[in-house]
Amino acid sequence: MLKQRSQLFEVLFIAADLFVVSVAWCLAYWLRFKTDLIPVSKGVPSFHNYLSLLLFIWLIWAFVFKRMGLYRPMRGVRTRREIWLLINANMLAVVFFIAATYLFREKSVPFSRLVFVYFGFLATIGTVAQRSLLRYILREIRRRGYNLRYLLIVGAGQLAGDVASRIRKRRELGIQVIGCLSRDGTQKKGPRGIPVVGKYEDLEKILSDLDVDQLVVALPLEDNHFLPEIMSQIGDSLVDVKIIPDLHGFTTLGNAIEEFEGLPVITLRSSPLEGINFVAKRALDIVISTLSIILLSPLFLLIALLIKCTSRGPVFYVQERVSLDGSPFKIFKFRTMYLDSEKDGPGWTKPGDSRITPVGRFLRATSLDELPQLFNVLKGDMSIVGPRPERPVFIREFRKRIPRYMLRHKVPAGMTGWAQVNGWRGDTSIEKRIEHDLYYIENWSVFLDLKILFLTLFRGFINRNAY
Repeated sequence: MLKQRSQLFEVLFIAADLFVVSVAWCLAYWLRFKTDLIPVSKGVPSFHNYLSLLLFIWLIWAFVFKRMGLYRPMRGVRTRREIWLLINANMLAVVFFIAATYLFREKSVPFSRLVFVYFGFLATIGTVAQRSLLRYILREIRRRGYNLRYLLIVGAGQLAGDVASRIRKRRELGIQVIGCLSRDGTQKKGPRGIPVVGKYEDLEKILSDLDVDQLVVALPLEDNHFLPEIMSQIGDSLVDVKIIPDLHGFTTLGNAIEEFEGLPVITLRSSPLEGINFVAKRALDIVISTLSIILLSPLFLLIALLIKCTSRGPVFYVQERVSLDGSPFKIFKFRTMYLDSEKDGPGWTKPGDSRITPVGRFLRATSLDELPQLFNVLKGDMSIVGPRPERPVFIREFRKRIPRYMLRHKVPAGMTGWAQVNGWRGDTSIEKRIEHDLYYIENWSVFLDLKILFLTLFRGFINRNAY
């Protein structure tokens, strides 16, 4: 029954997708040749020639969407993940469609490039809207208790409770927890009030007696040695099986599941800036730093002149800081202190600190002393957005007393960051700053970087904690 229902929904989604892309193709023709958006100079081609390409469209879109996994069950998949897959699938399908059209077309029947542009845009918008509507309808049906899947949890520890709690919060998934299995099966209630319906060795009998669609193995760490026996009892049962390892205590940053030569690999700690992510962030840094240096060059000259006229010494202050992977670099700042201000060793600035020049006090309060770091960004030492770089002498102190402190170096240091736009800068709680830095790393995206830049422009320059 479960297999039949899955096939029914797959047919429904295929039919809906093909209907939407068909409408998008016809609408693209109408926009190009039946409206005055862009004047037609070479005559209007026959609609029949364009209509004859629908078979290509159906075959290509069905194939690409199938290969991209868009017809697999997506109860637990986030909406933004499905939308991202749809965007990528439509772009790939359009490329295949253009290639096929120009490969098999007759020379006497040219096709408008603008129609393909319109079509790609409309097909993407249309399939995203259609999928969102269908998903909304299905979620509402499940909320009302229809089209449910019944789930059994193997395990009765905290992990099993976490699984049940998350499922109960997401009623739109249409998954109902019927119970869990414990080591000895003696207690009546498991974590979060889950009924205990038996022990591990009863699994085979329970699968045959109860209507179970999905099985989640969520054993406590100390019960992992029961796993071979549990898998043996599952045997050739048609129930869907998922294993959730009890690794909460070991996961620190960027956890993910990957595959290496057919072997599942669980990543407990990694940097989000790998591959295309690193390229995207570096490209953003180069563009912003280059434009900023050009636009702010008059301000650079004015600040340099003020520093030279009001105190003895160089315009710039160079200091060793630490960035990506703990690598040291020389950071550039406008000098805000008198010469030899740290002859007795490094230390934090204090309210009314006599080492700071009058101009330096203003530069610190407005964060203008940080502007030369744009050259560090251009060089690749830093990023525009990231955890603020710290001096090695303080890093040695912080890593001794603050857990996970060094994980902030899994990304390049930044001129501004999530901690700074949330008020944790200057002489504030280092623990709170680390908390915000790790949140930034765990949730990094180009959009988060742009959000932080936007917040910096409106509330990040004035530093009330700068002395």
